[in-house]
Amino acid sequence: MAKERRERMKAGGFEVEPTVEEQLMRIEDDIRRLKVEFDIYFNGGLKRPPYDTKLRLESHLKRLGDDRTLNFAQRYHYNTLATRYNSFNQLWRRTLQDREEGRGMGGNARPLVRDPNVPFERSEFSCADVKHDVRTVKGVYDALVEAKRNCGEPTRDLSFAKFHRLVTERTEALKEQVGCERVLFSVDVEGGHVSFKAKADK
Repeated sequence: MAKERRERMKAGGFEVEPTVEEQLMRIEDDIRRLKVEFDIYFNGGLKRPPYDTKLRLESHLKRLGDDRTLNFAQRYHYNTLATRYNSFNQLWRRTLQDREEGRGMGGNARPLVRDPNVPFERSEFSCADVKHDVRTVKGVYDALVEAKRNCGEPTRDLSFAKFHRLVTERTEALKEQVGCERVLFSVDVEGGHVSFKAKADK
């Protein structure tokens, strides 16, 4: 009933405050998006850190954290997301500090190391033009490299240029085979092994 009432209010042009569950889902999506943007920045794909996305996420976290109406399950979910964000934030801060102090640059470059306390986060990317949408493909590549490192697999021979060329070839073949315009890539770790899949995004 409550859901139907909210739908009627939306249809009538009324501003509807998002539910706690919707806010939690938004925060989870924002954490995933921010992580991808920082990965792209650290690998040279962005000129500046994604501070706008970061500030927006922190605002959402604070607003929901101050909500005293959350039940036990909602508060637990919120605390889990806040802990995940704080772990990522500490890692980003250390990496930014290293870059500012000259570490992680040139001959002293250090590979980005995952925080072992942070579980691998499944990533999905939708792309229509793999050949020219380099930013999205770079996000897929970074997620795949991170997954391989998480599983202890070598990444030395997986250059971005090689990955981009391979993904472009396979994506074009998939689009011709199933007749789709967009492809959905997913990167995950399942049972200690990297799972990299591509399917039609309908």
